[in-house]
Amino acid sequence: MYRLFFTLVLITPMLRKLSLRAIFKDLSRKELLLLLLAGVFLGLHFLLWMESLAHTSVASSMILLSLQPVFIMLGSFFMFKERTTGGGVLALSVAVIGSAVTAWGDVGLSSEAMYGDVLSLLGAVTSSLYMLTGQNLVRRIPPIAYSYIVFAVGGIVMLIYNLAKGVVLFDYDSKEWVLFLLLAIVPTIFGQMLFNRLLGSLGATTISMVIVAEPAVAILLAAFLLNEKLTLLHGVGGVLTLAGIGLFFWFKQMMIKRGQKSLR
Repeated sequence: MYRLFFTLVLITPMLRKLSLRAIFKDLSRKELLLLLLAGVFLGLHFLLWMESLAHTSVASSMILLSLQPVFIMLGSFFMFKERTTGGGVLALSVAVIGSAVTAWGDVGLSSEAMYGDVLSLLGAVTSSLYMLTGQNLVRRIPPIAYSYIVFAVGGIVMLIYNLAKGVVLFDYDSKEWVLFLLLAIVPTIFGQMLFNRLLGSLGATTISMVIVAEPAVAILLAAFLLNEKLTLLHGVGGVLTLAGIGLFFWFKQMMIKRGQKSLR
């Protein structure tokens, strides 16, 4: 919740040249509903995924979260009639398998693991719905305005949840407030907002392919920053993930070149 609310405070100066009222006025009722739903899906994604970490291992959670491209590819087909080439499906499969291999060695099982895995899977679904819902919206309104609105709605969703559950809102020490602020700056402003900006031009499937690299990158960072040990599975999985992502963009570039040639 504070991750999103602190982000709103930090990016408010960027909105001084924009009129949110004019943006709302230009949108149809259907588009306004989709904008609201995008924010709700974002809030639900954070709630479900973060809660999953209290019941299952980070590795297990990330394996299931890496299925986002699969959900988005299916959603893009049914919602926008977008077809993915055989090469794209192959690249996606390699990347997802690589992500699973990367995290498999760290999977921990417990009596609550299944519940946590279900929450993580639902977190992947809501994240996919968030990107699919916003794909066309960010082409209609400025990305900064889109981010501001969905972050506000997502933050409100989590505020309602916290109030309903009786979660303490203010009794945190200075270290935790700094962490809330860092979550707003690093993964939100330089992560989520960047994805939102690129969503309209690259599409949800392409953005989700980048997210598949999260387990490999997270484990590398843990090795350097937390002195966690790298294993053979980490190496094999990381190579497969990066190879799958590379293949995906190579196939996409080939399709673009073929399209340009056909136009000529």
